[in-house]
Amino acid sequence: RVQLDATLEVATERNQTFGRSREAMMRAMRVRASTSSGRKPTAALTCGRARRGVSSSARSGHQALRRVGGRAAAPASGTGAPTSRSASAATVGDRHDHLALSELTAVGPLDGRYGAKVKDLRGVFSEYGLIKKRVEVEIRWIQHLSRCSDIAEVPQFSAETEAFLDSIVANFSLEDALVVKRTEAVTKHDVKSVEYYVKQRLSERDELAPILEYVHFSCTSEDINNLAHALMLKEGTEKHLLPKMDEIVAQVKQLAVKNASVPMLSRTHGQPASPTTVGKEMANVAYRLQRQRDQVARVEYLGKFAGAVGNYNAHLVAYPNADWEQIARSFVTSFGIGFNPYTTQIEPHDYIAELFSAISRYNVVLLDFDRDVWSYISLGYFKQKTVKGEVGSSTMPHKVNPIDFENSEGNLGVANALADHLGAKLPVSRWQRDLTDSTVLRNMGLVFGYSQLAYASSLQGIGKLEVNEAAIAADIDAAWEVLAEPVQTIMRKCGIEEPYEKLKEFTRGQAVTKEMMVEFAEKLDIPSEEKAKLLNLQPRTYLGNAEKQASEV
Repeated sequence: RVQLDATLEVATERNQTFGRSREAMMRAMRVRASTSSGRKPTAALTCGRARRGVSSSARSGHQALRRVGGRAAAPASGTGAPTSRSASAATVGDRHDHLALSELTAVGPLDGRYGAKVKDLRGVFSEYGLIKKRVEVEIRWIQHLSRCSDIAEVPQFSAETEAFLDSIVANFSLEDALVVKRTEAVTKHDVKSVEYYVKQRLSERDELAPILEYVHFSCTSEDINNLAHALMLKEGTEKHLLPKMDEIVAQVKQLAVKNASVPMLSRTHGQPASPTTVGKEMANVAYRLQRQRDQVARVEYLGKFAGAVGNYNAHLVAYPNADWEQIARSFVTSFGIGFNPYTTQIEPHDYIAELFSAISRYNVVLLDFDRDVWSYISLGYFKQKTVKGEVGSSTMPHKVNPIDFENSEGNLGVANALADHLGAKLPVSRWQRDLTDSTVLRNMGLVFGYSQLAYASSLQGIGKLEVNEAAIAADIDAAWEVLAEPVQTIMRKCGIEEPYEKLKEFTRGQAVTKEMMVEFAEKLDIPSEEKAKLLNLQPRTYLGNAEKQASEV
């Protein structure tokens, strides 16, 4: 075991120093094979280890001193053998338990592999982002109380003190958040730790010293939390999600207008159907996306500030003549958030369910688009611009895979699974509250992260698309059977009996050519002007108003 470890170490060092990866791997494999068969490593490798100053005795001593579970690993009974496989594995496991967070060690891909693509969300949905919003709510509440004439004990603050309080919110940093977390390690309560932090900051100014106990006045933790969560969702939606949604809509609209007149064979049930244009199909998606985007934007964020069970119990004991509902309403709406007057201890989260449902519907439309474009690429209707250095397949060098649309589809699925769970779970709470919403709410950012990741992939994929007009034209020009629809429609107009049945017998399951359709139309007993319409018709001109719709989207 010692010899094998040493030999593999030598192989790794040689690989790193000289870049001889294949030679080093082959050498390591030979050593492993010889060790498993009872033979000693080759002299060359043994000498290589010695040249680096690692003696067998020193190596054995290092092995004997490995720590397993806090105790030295003992040699096998009755021998001087090194530690056992299980002890060695435990040592490796212990080391892995203390890996520093990085792209390689993050448990989730949003903080690991894809971290760079969603890093702008960290300031919104991270623990730091939540603490920052909680501090903001606490500071704004003490400022709000100072403006309430019924609360005489909290007088109007000076301009200098107002500026000081504003600066606490504006300049809140990671270091400040760490102070809160250190306090939480003692209190075991996240919101109480924020309260203590705010009190400590306010104590720095003499004018605020007499009113420190009005920090968090008559508040339950959820008064602070529900507004913090609403502010996080509002910022995440308005500053991050909606701009990306808009960008996708704009790109799809651009595809629609640019390709408004490019004829394309439709497919219903996967079979040739009445023609359309490339642009019209893009316009369909753009319209759907725009509608769902607008519903996301229209969701009203709600907040409460009514104390332990939503009845202003403590408030009215302390100040029975104050209009606490109006005080709470004006405070909540000052954040640009709607006021919910009927709550328990928690704001019931119905609006969060509405928001995630709207996001999910937008994502479903985009997922549908991803799959359609993937299929059009498969048909050859779209080509993809190649990127120098990219690899499509580890074994098939020719491939240019539609990975952007596949990545988007996969991440939209994850986002919607999370959104659906949050939407179904959060409005449900036992009696006046239970804590099941708390841990679930910490996953709000994942919906945004996976959605944003999907949007970036879709945009990247759209940017690589090139319409292959030659392939589209070849497909539509070979589909003369699609003219059975206009022919039987004209026959109906002209009073011919059973036109559908006649065309069905003529076309169904047959390879219909231009010549066959012309011959059929020539034999029809219909007015000459109607016959002329049919004889001049081609699959690529039978488009209805597709071009107009695409141009006007």
